Amino acid sequence: MKKVFKMQDLDCAHCAAKMETAINKIEGVNKATISFMTQKLTLDAQDERFDEILEEAARACKKIEPDCTILR
Repeated sequence: MKKVFKMQDLDCAHCAAKMETAINKIEGVNKATISFMTQKLTLDAQDERFDEILEEAARACKKIEPDCTILR
């Protein structure tokens, strides 16, 4: 399943790159990309675990940039 999410309070392109790397390491993620310019996360992950993977991705983002939120 592939979905696009708006990112709120993403302030740093370097942080976006670190978040993208962290999310891509999550088991079940096929591909994740974060665009700092559009403030969007594109997440392609296993259908059956998608919500669980999204929660894990949100936690990874909070560790890197505590103010950043993935809007659902």
